[in-house]
Amino acid sequence: MTTLPSKRPIIAISLRFSIVVVSLFLILALSVMPTVAETGTDQKPKAADLVTDGQAVDLQQEKYQLLFKELRERHHFTQAELDRLFTGVTLDKKVLELMDRQWESKPYYAYWPLFITPAVIARGREELHNNKQILDRIEKELGVNREVVVAIWGIESRFGEHKGKFGVFKTLNTLFDAYPRRSAFFRNQLIDFLLLSRENQLDTLAITGSYAGAFGQTQFIPSSYREYAVSFDGDDKRDVFTSTSDILASIANYLRRYHWVLDAPLYVDIGDELKGQELVNASSKGTKAKVDWQTISTIQGIKLPPPPGNKQLSVVALEKSPFTGGGVRYVAAYPNFQAITAWNNSDRYAMAVCELAEALRQPR
Repeated sequence: MTTLPSKRPIIAISLRFSIVVVSLFLILALSVMPTVAETGTDQKPKAADLVTDGQAVDLQQEKYQLLFKELRERHHFTQAELDRLFTGVTLDKKVLELMDRQWESKPYYAYWPLFITPAVIARGREELHNNKQILDRIEKELGVNREVVVAIWGIESRFGEHKGKFGVFKTLNTLFDAYPRRSAFFRNQLIDFLLLSRENQLDTLAITGSYAGAFGQTQFIPSSYREYAVSFDGDDKRDVFTSTSDILASIANYLRRYHWVLDAPLYVDIGDELKGQELVNASSKGTKAKVDWQTISTIQGIKLPPPPGNKQLSVVALEKSPFTGGGVRYVAAYPNFQAITAWNNSDRYAMAVCELAEALRQPR
């Protein structure tokens, strides 16, 4: 069983980190080799294949004219404001290329070493110590475990060191205009970005972030900023760029809104094999499928702690390195784990947060 209050050695993490270095070299080598599908003449072109870098956005196309109409009539932007912001906006081809090879698509054994390193663990422990008073308040007032908050901070921006170099306004326009699969989503993010810039007196054209339009030390997308960012330092400004209090409290507030329970379990390892079809079916759907905790306990023959409110659990499969025998590690994901997937809809991401949080708890 894994809960945040428990003490768990990090020897396993250190050993897996050493082993996985070899795995990463293999994965990188394979990643540059074209597959049959990639070399075939019938391969569907990707979004990046259909544009040139620096290509001007066609502001006369219907979807932009409808966007401008909504911004004027519903959100009261003037035409002069829209002209200042949008005139000359161009596409960033690199954004489209990165969207099609996101880190979360990697197997877990190759994914977690990107974030859980000795340097990140050491820095995270320092941040826990340096921000003890803020984190005390967060646990008391927001009810979210400090190690998880700091782990997300570390994974998202390396504690503020890596906030992204892509212009957020240009990125959101690129994804709205030239990434059809999620164009509607990024249209909404573009609107939210314009609104939050106006609401918080931010320079829309100066803010930088990730290739997916996330920004600040929290790496919030615009809608998340507007919904979950809080001021925790005594002023009225929700500053996820420079205020450590606001940054940590905003992360915690997001998890609190998804029903985080202080000190409740995160996950429990349930073995390398699932012993019932119901669990196999649930595992294929990740955290989207829910199973009664008693069912998992009975089928796997493992004693599980009851979740808060007897809520249902998920069954998550995590790939193990072929250099340690391969196969899959299965865990029962508790509601707190599921709250992390609300932040980032990836079981791998949530597991990396959990394991980094565990490592941060260990003595220096």
